[in-house]
Amino acid sequence: MSFAPTIFVNIPITSLETALPFYKALGMTQNMTWSSEDTACMSLSPVINIMLMTTPRFRTFLPPTSTSAPSTPPTTTGSPIKAAIFCITVTSKEAVDRILDAAEKAGGSKDPTKLPEMGGGYGRSVEDIDGHLWEVAWIGGMGEEGC
Repeated sequence: MSFAPTIFVNIPITSLETALPFYKALGMTQNMTWSSEDTACMSLSPVINIMLMTTPRFRTFLPPTSTSAPSTPPTTTGSPIKAAIFCITVTSKEAVDRILDAAEKAGGSKDPTKLPEMGGGYGRSVEDIDGHLWEVAWIGGMGEEGC
């Protein structure tokens, strides 16, 4: 068996209680092995994970002089803009809409930005309660292997 690199993306959040339903609506499951009272590991696949960290916990990973997170003007939810946009690909256009509807019911704001034409694909965006922007996209012709 060969080694498969695992991705952990760490992002600051205000509250696990309000963030967890949103990330579950995006199709992620909580990995309790890497979760605690101030951190939740949300798995999209066995090798792709989002580490939701309360802002105080997130700051422990930054240099003492860092001014990162949160420091920019508010977004549509009143949260500071974060420095990354995350994208999840799905199997159909219908799945994009279904996931966006579920994310909105879990506290997200649908379509804060209009995505450009994708040449045969279809995508929409959603903003979580902490201001993180997510794109959910169906990319026509993309197989199981990705791009």
